[in-house]
Amino acid sequence: MRIHFIAIGGAVMHNLAIALHKNGHDVSGSDDEIFEPSASDLDRYGLLPPEKGWYPGKISTDIDTVILGMHARNDNPELMKAQDLGLTVKSFPEYLYNQARNKKRVVIGGSHGKTTITSMIMHVLKSCNKKFDYMVGSKVDGFDTMVNLSEDSEIAVFEGDEYLSSALDRRPKFHVYKADIAVINGISWDHINVFPDFNTYLEQFRVFADTISENGKLVYFSDDALVNNIAEGAREDIIRLPYSVHGYFQNRKGFFAATHNRVQKMEIFGEHNMQNLSAALAVCRELGINEDVFYHAAGSFKGSCKRLELLSRGETCAVYLDFAHAPSKVKASVDAVAERYPRHRLVACLELHTYSSLNEDFLRNYKNSLDEADSSFVYYNPHALEVKRMKMLDKEKVKHSFGNDNLIVINDSDELFYKIKEETGPDTVYLFMSSGDFNGYDLVSFARDLIRY
Repeated sequence: MRIHFIAIGGAVMHNLAIALHKNGHDVSGSDDEIFEPSASDLDRYGLLPPEKGWYPGKISTDIDTVILGMHARNDNPELMKAQDLGLTVKSFPEYLYNQARNKKRVVIGGSHGKTTITSMIMHVLKSCNKKFDYMVGSKVDGFDTMVNLSEDSEIAVFEGDEYLSSALDRRPKFHVYKADIAVINGISWDHINVFPDFNTYLEQFRVFADTISENGKLVYFSDDALVNNIAEGAREDIIRLPYSVHGYFQNRKGFFAATHNRVQKMEIFGEHNMQNLSAALAVCRELGINEDVFYHAAGSFKGSCKRLELLSRGETCAVYLDFAHAPSKVKASVDAVAERYPRHRLVACLELHTYSSLNEDFLRNYKNSLDEADSSFVYYNPHALEVKRMKMLDKEKVKHSFGNDNLIVINDSDELFYKIKEETGPDTVYLFMSSGDFNGYDLVSFARDLIRY
C-alpha cells in the first residue's frame, strides 16, 4: 500500500512509518520540524523528507491512506489537498485499531506509569517468545522500534494516551482502541490545554472504561479512589481485576519485589514501579503467562528510555533521567530516588515544558513535589512559551507554587547547568526530569562529569 504521513516526525508517527516500511509498504511523509532521534531514525530507513515543510504536490490519488499526526493543524495544506481528492485520512490510533481489530487488544491507560507497564508487558511476552503487536511511547531495550504490526499475531499491546488523536479526530487516543483488556493505573489532572478542568479530564477515563469490549476486563489500581469509583461504575459485563502496590524491600544488595513465598531481585526501583509491576502481572496472567515465568522475566526488565533511566554511575554518585512532567509523576520519581538512596544528597532538576506545566494557574499542583530533594531546580525555556504562545512566567510565582523556599528557578540553560555543577560532590545522586530536552543540552556528557567523585 502507498501510505503518506502528515507530521511524520512525531515519536509514534515516525516509528509507525518505519514499521510499515519494514512490512513492505510504500511510505512517504512531511513535517515542518523533525528533531532527534526521529530524524536519524527516519534517515536510517530512507524515510527522512528531503526538505522541511508541507508540500501539497506530494499528495496524489495513488495514495491509499494518509495518516495525520496531532502536530498538524486542520488547515494543513497537505491535509486540505488530501480532503479535496477524497483520500482516506486516519489518525494513527485509528490506523492501529483497524490493524488490530481482530486481535486481543490490551490498552494501558492512566495518568502515569503507562509507558513502563506497556514496556514491561512487552519484555515479558518477548521472553516467552510470544508474537504480539505493540505501540509504546518510548524506546525499549530489545525492540528496534516503538511500533510493530504483523499479520500473524493474536495480541496487540498499546499504550493508551488520553491526549487527542488528531486535528480531525478529537477523541482521546485510548478511546479509539476499544480494549479487550484495559488498565487504569491512576488519575491525576494533566493536559490542561485540552481538558481545562479536572472533571472534564476525569470523564475521559469513564469513557475509556465504557469503550471496553463486551465481557472485557478492567485491570485497575484500587488504592486510587478516583480509579476505584470508575471501576465500580463500569458496565456489569466488564470483569473487574483490582491490584495494589506490589510488596517490596530494599537493602545494600539491591531492590526486591516480594510476596509471601517469593523474592525477586529487580533492576527497576521505587514504589510507583512496584505499582506498575502489579499492573503488568495482572495483564500477563490474563494473557496466559504463569507467575514463575513472569517474575523471572520481570527481574531483568531495566525500564524504558527516560523512565528513571540511569545515565551514568560512579563509585559514590549516579545520574538519572526521567520523563516526569506532571505533578504526580514528578513527586513519584523524586520520592523513589530519595528512598533508593537514603544516605546520599539528592539534587533534582525539573524542566517545565508542557502546556500544563507552563500554565501559571496549573503550577500550584506541583506544591511539595520536590520536597524530598536536598537541592532542587526548576528550569523553563522562554522560547517554549513563545512557541506555545503562552504568558511569560514569573520566577517568584513559580517558586511560590512549589512551596519550597530553597527552590532555585532558572530560565537560562547555561546558568542552570553551571549552578548544578556547583552541587557536585561525593555521595550525590542527580535526577533530571523533563518531557523536553533542556534546550538541547548534552545530558549524557554532563552526567559523566557529575560522577567524577
